[in-house]
Amino acid sequence: MTTVQESIAVDVPLDTAYHQWTQSEDFPSFREGVEEVRRIDDRHNHWRIRSNGGTREFDTEIIDQAVDDHVAWCTVAGHVYEAGAVSFYRIDPTHTRVMLAIDRVPEDNTETTTDLSGMLDLRVRGDLRRFKRFVEHRGDPGTGG
Repeated sequence: MTTVQESIAVDVPLDTAYHQWTQSEDFPSFREGVEEVRRIDDRHNHWRIRSNGGTREFDTEIIDQAVDDHVAWCTVAGHVYEAGAVSFYRIDPTHTRVMLAIDRVPEDNTETTTDLSGMLDLRVRGDLRRFKRFVEHRGDPGTGG
């Protein structure tokens, strides 16, 4: 298993950052390789991603969530095993630190833990940078901003 943890400061209030992250249908806009996330119910999502030159599908379950604080999930079905958590920390009224941690098991023998670690670290760092641009440009999705 490979674990990666990265964080970034975003120039939006904590509730805006948290709310945007919980809009899983928007993940393809800032998460690398994510083609689609479809909400099944309040705790489950179906994902389609590009990985290792192909398409993979899997389902996730939100296993812990506290409004304006954190969301934790894990896969429950499919060809990918991943668990993760995103946490939100108020820096000041208009800035938030977003911390993303992901644990992932290599999909098959073509991925080694070392290769996966470097790839996952780059992906998580890039996802956070894209999230920063996305949430700062978009504004509060709850207000149509």
